[in-house]
Amino acid sequence: MPALIIAPTITVNDPVKYKLIIETYHSFTKRAQVDVSDGSLPGADITVPTTAIWWPKGWAIDIHMMLSQPSSHVPTLLKLMPNLVVLHPEAQEDLLPIFAALQKNGIKAGVAVAKNIYPGHIQNIVEAADHAMIFSGNLGQTGGTADLLQLEKVRILKKIKPAIEIGWDGGANIKNIRTIAQAGVNVINVGSAIIGAGDPAKMYADLVAEAEKPGVT
Repeated sequence: MPALIIAPTITVNDPVKYKLIIETYHSFTKRAQVDVSDGSLPGADITVPTTAIWWPKGWAIDIHMMLSQPSSHVPTLLKLMPNLVVLHPEAQEDLLPIFAALQKNGIKAGVAVAKNIYPGHIQNIVEAADHAMIFSGNLGQTGGTADLLQLEKVRILKKIKPAIEIGWDGGANIKNIRTIAQAGVNVINVGSAIIGAGDPAKMYADLVAEAEKPGVT
C-alpha cells in the first residue's frame, strides 16, 4: 500500500500571501497543492495565476486547475514541471489531449471528481488519469465542510482503474482525517486546518499522526 500523503493546500489571490505561505510550509513539508482559478468555472473565486506560481527546489507541487480552458496553460505548466496537474471535467474542452501532453513530459495528470459527478460518467477520463481527486470542497475557497459520503467514490474509482492514486480535497481536519485515510485515500489535501492553526507545523504533524492510526484500536 502506498504511503499516505498529507499535502497542505495554498488557495490565495495575493502573490505576497502566496510567498508567506510557501515559506511557512517549507519548514515542515516537501509536497503541497496550489489552487489556480481564473473564475471561469461557476462559483470559483480567482486565485494567483499559473504565471505567479513558484516553489522551492526539491518540492513536489500539485496544481489544481479550476479553469474552463486549461489547454492554454500547458506551455507554462511544462516550464514549471509540477508533480501533478488536476483538471476538472467541467472544463469546456477535451481533457485527454492535455493529459497526454502532460504525461509525455513526465507530469502526472489528475481529474477532479466534484460532488455532482458520478465517476462512471467520466470513465474514459478516469482511465487516462494517474490521479483522481474526490473534490468535496468549494471551488477556489478554503474552510469548507467535508462531505464524507463522497468517500463511496473511492470504491467506484478503484473499480474503474485499480492502480489510480486517490486524492481528497475539501474540509479535511483533525476530526475526520482518520476516516478519510481509512477509506483508501492516498493523498489528503488540507487547507484551512493547517494555515488557520496557531502553529501550522504542529497541526501538520498532528494530522499525519492521526491519519496514520489504525482503523480499529
